[in-house]
Amino acid sequence: MSADVQALQAEWLAAAAAMRSGDVSFDVLPVEALRECSGLELFHKMLRGELPAPPIMQTLDIALVEAERGRVVFQGHPTRAHYNPIGSVHGGYHATLLDSCVACAVQSTLEAGQGYTTIELKVNYLRALTDQVGPVRAEGKIIHVGKQIGTAEGRLYDAAGRLYAHATTTCLIFAL
Repeated sequence: MSADVQALQAEWLAAAAAMRSGDVSFDVLPVEALRECSGLELFHKMLRGELPAPPIMQTLDIALVEAERGRVVFQGHPTRAHYNPIGSVHGGYHATLLDSCVACAVQSTLEAGQGYTTIELKVNYLRALTDQVGPVRAEGKIIHVGKQIGTAEGRLYDAAGRLYAHATTTCLIFAL
């Protein structure tokens, strides 16, 4: 592993440790927050600890690490706790990270009072994840967001830039 990759992996591990050691709370977002904040404002409040992270993030030990309009990044660290019976990380782990980043990329473009739900998720698995990979990141970027439909694409990769899976989503957008 090159020095650059080792440095990036160390940076990601430090970010994960900081997230775990902080005062992160986990809960469903209050409906009022969804009505009063844009999608991007919600993510920034989560990053600052002003709003709780979704409970699934605690279950799978994943975290939101970056958010800007049209682009959202989550980080996870696959462990043996995520393994399937055949000795690799369960595909649902990949899918959860990718579903999170692509759907939230769409959400990051929504105004206060708008909601969304995933109506389609397509995941392509390229290589197995193991507990030896280290932290991985899932980066979602919008393709198009209209009045009722949003689409986005995402990539799941490690610190060396190796791609493990990629996905696309279609989300239905509606008023809350």
